[in-house]
Amino acid sequence: MALIAAISSSPSATSRTDAVLGDVERRLELAGHQVERIVLRDLPARPLLLGQADDVDINAAIEVFASADAVIVTTPVYKASFGGLLKTFLDLLPQYALRGKAVLPLATGGTPAHVLVVDYALRPVLSSLGATHITPGWFVLSAHIVLGDNGAVELDDAASTPLREVTDAFADAIERLSPAPRRVAVA
Repeated sequence: MALIAAISSSPSATSRTDAVLGDVERRLELAGHQVERIVLRDLPARPLLLGQADDVDINAAIEVFASADAVIVTTPVYKASFGGLLKTFLDLLPQYALRGKAVLPLATGGTPAHVLVVDYALRPVLSSLGATHITPGWFVLSAHIVLGDNGAVELDDAASTPLREVTDAFADAIERLSPAPRRVAVA
């Protein structure tokens, strides 16, 4: 069982990005992993923007991130790039904060024109943080995420099937990176 930090970087409380993250979290929890969500919009804005990593709440988020075996990074796409809230948080992390961790990048957006954000905008930033195990990510078109009146979220097949595939690949990467159990020699 791995501890997975799940970064929610949408500024909106009714977020399609969070709906996608929730789907991935449920799948990973069913596989026996522990997922701890870091909700960036809930962090205190002033210390976050001033880069005050010693703030109690921000430090707690960084500690969750540091102790995790793997990380899910989600972002809505704005202006053809990942969100500024995510970048602000990533800037607070130590240089090699992702070294040795499996990373799953996920993005949501309103148009297929933004599909390359995962590979051409987000992946280089994750690599600069020392990530060498970035699994295939996925861009989910907002039209494929239905938020019901009762708060229920439903992903259509165009989103659900590939999202399940990248989640499975991420889970496999976590297993490969986990240290093998030590065998005790029997005398």
